Amino acid sequence: MALRFGILLLGALLPPCFAAEESKDPPAVAPTPVTELTKRSLDSVVVVCQQGRGTDIQATGTGFVVSPDGLIATNAHVINFRSEIEVELRDGTKYPVTEVHASDHRLDLALIKIKPEKPLPALKLGNSDSLVQGQPVVALGNPRGLKFSVVEGIVSGFREDVGDNPFRYLQLAIPVEEGNSGGPVLNLQGEVQGIVTLKSMVTRNLGFAMPVNALKLLLEKPNPIPIASWATIGRLDPQRWIPVMGADWSQRAGRILVSGTGSGFGGRALCLQTKEPSETAYELAVEVKLDDESGAAGLVFAADGADAHYGFYPSGGRIRLTRFEGPDVQSWTILGQYDAPSYRPGDWNQIRVRIEEDRLIGFVNGEEIASVEDSVLRGGRVGLCKFRQTSAEFRRFRVGKDLDGSEGSARQSEALAGKIEEYLRSPSPDRAAILETLLSAPKEVPASLETVRLEMNRRLDRLKTLTESAVAQIVGTEVATALGASDAGGNLFRAGLLVARLDNPDIETQIYEDLMDSMAARIRAKLPAKPTEEDIVKATLRFMFEESGFHASRLDSYYHKSNSFLNEVLDDREGIPITLCIVFIELGKRCGAKSVHGVGLPGHFVAGFTKAGGERQLVDVYESGAFLDGEAAARIVFEFTEREMTPEDLKPMDHRAIIGRLLRNLIEQEKQRGTPLKAVPYLEVALKVNPDDAAARFDRALLRYQEGDVEGTKSDLRWLLQADAPGINQDRLRQFYDSL
Repeated sequence: MALRFGILLLGALLPPCFAAEESKDPPAVAPTPVTELTKRSLDSVVVVCQQGRGTDIQATGTGFVVSPDGLIATNAHVINFRSEIEVELRDGTKYPVTEVHASDHRLDLALIKIKPEKPLPALKLGNSDSLVQGQPVVALGNPRGLKFSVVEGIVSGFREDVGDNPFRYLQLAIPVEEGNSGGPVLNLQGEVQGIVTLKSMVTRNLGFAMPVNALKLLLEKPNPIPIASWATIGRLDPQRWIPVMGADWSQRAGRILVSGTGSGFGGRALCLQTKEPSETAYELAVEVKLDDESGAAGLVFAADGADAHYGFYPSGGRIRLTRFEGPDVQSWTILGQYDAPSYRPGDWNQIRVRIEEDRLIGFVNGEEIASVEDSVLRGGRVGLCKFRQTSAEFRRFRVGKDLDGSEGSARQSEALAGKIEEYLRSPSPDRAAILETLLSAPKEVPASLETVRLEMNRRLDRLKTLTESAVAQIVGTEVATALGASDAGGNLFRAGLLVARLDNPDIETQIYEDLMDSMAARIRAKLPAKPTEEDIVKATLRFMFEESGFHASRLDSYYHKSNSFLNEVLDDREGIPITLCIVFIELGKRCGAKSVHGVGLPGHFVAGFTKAGGERQLVDVYESGAFLDGEAAARIVFEFTEREMTPEDLKPMDHRAIIGRLLRNLIEQEKQRGTPLKAVPYLEVALKVNPDDAAARFDRALLRYQEGDVEGTKSDLRWLLQADAPGINQDRLRQFYDSL
């Protein structure tokens, strides 16, 4: 009875599915011979180039004209956040790209703008929903530098499991080579049906294309950004980091990533901090993970900004300490090469080095492995290095007088791992007791859990539950602390940012706090001496949507958690109403606006502020900052609820309620995906933020029941019965409780 009752209750929580609108096929048009089609279409195809090393121009892909004024479609990966992108027409004329008119990394599509001297021939966009398997198509592009080539083939199928987007890829029986990316796929009527995006790794004569209907989303809702600003997305802060000797350095979720080959001897490349250490004796540390242990990447210090510096880094499975005094191997001195028993190949490892007056001391995962007398180089800058073809990730880079205590120790992590192993071996584990132990040293939790997970794979299910519970408890406490005791007070942006740590515990939140400060400073620099609230609001909206490329997600927001995580919203400049509003509110407040706030209209989150005369104005940030009047707001409420708008609908929403609504979005997304058990961490945080949230407690009771956690289920049901929560049938709740 209990099982049937729980399943019925859980089923009642899941929302209905909605059918997609049926597409309409265009009227049939007589086919054009391929030769004539090629002759007519090739003038609309372009070569998309980006600046290479030095002054070399490297052709990187294809594009095609979609409007005569110079709007060109291509792949997002073709333009790759470069500041110098060039378009070459078939007649050899070249134009610099002035703007990225729209972009979407999930769809791998972009629209770029040039300023041609005369109108360009544009291709007609078709309806990709009308394509059928076996239909002949033609692909145009620039494979392997062979500019303005054509190849004929067929649509061999449709694939939904190739990438993370809601559109089916077109599977093409066409050879796709390097340089084809971004090229148009035409039907025999000359209409664009797709954009080449992927090459098959299995066979040469197979490729994939995004359907052209996905491109139409970008045309309908562009997010223009000047090319100079485009180059800053995903890039390191130039106020903090200076890349030296090339390679591709970028930042994602607070991590620094490097790939490509540096221009120094042996593929050497550095990334140095702009600020030099203030102490003569100091330490620096970082956690690093290499894609290939035959490569090398790690720390540099005492760097002169050119060829002289020290390096301490994993290389070929061992740890190396080297003094570099010139551009080639003859000027390099290997001070030591060490085995490190605590080093974990293919995993994150902390490397730390202490620089003293006449000695260098190196550590790996808290274990001292090197101590060398050497004082040849001192002073200079510190940073990161990589060699050869290595791709690597870095996180938690630190510089300080003594980092051992602040970063935690391997011994403490190992002791914590031992406690976790005891928990897993116990025939009747006490979850509350182990959680208390974990929360006493939260910085060591992720690494300790990961170590145990790798070593005790057969107990993975129980450990996974424990991990989620621990992280949820930590994140919930941090979110509640950020919000503070007052509902209206606290740090809304930080609280929202911390929510993302449920899925990515390694996010370094301070990086995004600094990014918001930097953005706010740019807005303030353009404000008048005594700005009004409206001046600040308009300047903030202009910065977000005209200068920086923020835009509404063109995908179904309930199926993409990235849109609910503020770090990814800032990384990709894409979000849903509530996250875009949080960014807008935070930027406005940092620029001096006192009245900006969130308004939780049913089904659609908007922002609001108070004008100089006391009039309240609503702002739809999801629509690039359009101002809403009362009639428009009432229409939104009616469309969602089929009732008249009330004053309650327009009340400013306090910070705690905003975070609760953000978490509710994530909970509902997991339900709609059919994975409700994955909503448990979000429910844990929701209840930390608002312990009186009866809906969240009811959901958690059902999910605990699904997991087999009877005591947890009964605990939540007791709370609901004692609280006599409105909207819940107390008689059925009592029956459920008694059946356990």
